[in-house]
Amino acid sequence: MTSGVKAAGYQPKGKDMISGRVKSLDAILATAEKKSLKRSLGPFQLTLLGIGAVIGTGIFVLTATAAQKAGPGMMVSFIIAGAVCAVAALCYSELASMVPVAGSAYTYSYAVMGEIVAWLVGWALILEYALGASAVAVGWSGHIVGLLNDIGIHIPHALSVGPKIEWGFLQGGEVGGIVNLPAVLVVVFVTALLVIGTKESATFNAVLVVIKVAALSLFVAVTLPMISGHTENFHPFTPRGWGSPLSSEGVGVLGAAASIFFAYVGFDAVSTAAEETKNPQRNVPIGLIASLLICTVFYLLVAGGVIGSYGAQPLLDAHGLPFEPGSPELYGSAACQAANAPLVCSKEALAYVMRQVANPTLGNIIGLAATIALPSVVLLMMFGQTRIFFVMARDGLLPGKLAEVHPRFRTPWIVTIVTGIFVAIAAAFLPVGTLADYSNAGTLFAFAAVSVGVMVLRITDPGRVRPFRTPFLFIVAPLSIIGCLLLFFSLNIESKTLFAVWAVIGLVFYFLYGYRKSHVGRGIVEVHEPEIHDIEPPIPGTE
Repeated sequence: MTSGVKAAGYQPKGKDMISGRVKSLDAILATAEKKSLKRSLGPFQLTLLGIGAVIGTGIFVLTATAAQKAGPGMMVSFIIAGAVCAVAALCYSELASMVPVAGSAYTYSYAVMGEIVAWLVGWALILEYALGASAVAVGWSGHIVGLLNDIGIHIPHALSVGPKIEWGFLQGGEVGGIVNLPAVLVVVFVTALLVIGTKESATFNAVLVVIKVAALSLFVAVTLPMISGHTENFHPFTPRGWGSPLSSEGVGVLGAAASIFFAYVGFDAVSTAAEETKNPQRNVPIGLIASLLICTVFYLLVAGGVIGSYGAQPLLDAHGLPFEPGSPELYGSAACQAANAPLVCSKEALAYVMRQVANPTLGNIIGLAATIALPSVVLLMMFGQTRIFFVMARDGLLPGKLAEVHPRFRTPWIVTIVTGIFVAIAAAFLPVGTLADYSNAGTLFAFAAVSVGVMVLRITDPGRVRPFRTPFLFIVAPLSIIGCLLLFFSLNIESKTLFAVWAVIGLVFYFLYGYRKSHVGRGIVEVHEPEIHDIEPPIPGTE
């Protein structure tokens, strides 16, 4: 049983160094208990949810971007990105099993490092989930346009890509583009589905996961046997070197790893569903780790198949210099206009390779599977974003209206619609590669924060029950932090600049609204009544 407590000037015990505001784990759990969402997801659904969130644009589309940055060395890029995600997933699993509520890294940071850090993490997660969903929507648009072109239906160029933009760090698009209409339409469809309900969305996702896994299995079965006859495709293995975290270009194996990291983003959507999960202490770690392992195996097999069957060397301009990945100059080059254009020219990489090395029918099957299945990734990323917004609003850091639950569907419908509008606008005007790199910047910050948080909590609250304990934590967590920093600084300068600007905007918003409205700051908390002696007594008359 829980009750609300409000005390003027009340501050909870345990203060962070910046704001003096930390929301205890007991208070977080009590809030979730009183204002919780419906628990309807089991371990199998969570694993499918994780696979659905992870397998998507990163492998179906961004393989071409990785090839332009690293060539065949992108296989190592997949391993590096997967390794960073693996150690981060272990850290996530411990916190998610202890705090099985919505909010993911934001909630964990609030309990361990305080309100300002939590706000910055939640603000960064907007880049991960909302811009990530936009990137997948743009990737889906490329597939549906390519598929329709193959059957004789042509969508005008102006309505299938965003306009060319050169606003400082906001760059991309193509000449002649106006709005990416297919991307906007898929976001509208997913938004409506999320409003209807979590269980219905999870069922829809499960069907699409089966389609995606079947498509990737087909691709691997056809292309892997071709490797033995095309070993020359792996030479040179690192045509653009290994890259450097000090570089502003974001190329080489490390630069490709920083971009292809997007192919793994989404597994933490499992943790955002903790509050809607049955037996979350057991099932959330299972969903996190199982989905990541399955996806990593697929990615390495697919990358090997792409390189071995068709090749993945970067495309050079007339001066012998590599084109910028996804740039109008690359797509407009003579090589990209040829019938057998290099992999890096394609906006639907796997379908294109299959058409080239097998036959158009198999290529169209891959393209159709991606077209059908990619909306599940949009769904899962928007699902994660709405749940984080929901919890931030429930804590008073965002307008409380956003936390309103629909009386019939029991979903946070207002914040879902607001998120859908934001995602649709970004998808309408920005290209997939740009969106993916921007998304990664926010994700890496959040992952690093979780890794710090799990170590801090082991020291400050060692006696708390941990249904899942991260093995060798003080080795695993530092590796996660180092990996996140390495990939963050390996991003291009535009992505790092955007993240810095985004963080400043977030702090301004926090001090204008969240700092004053915060429930913790105002002394409004939810507590378990048996534990009320742990709370400082309210001032008489303020109960």
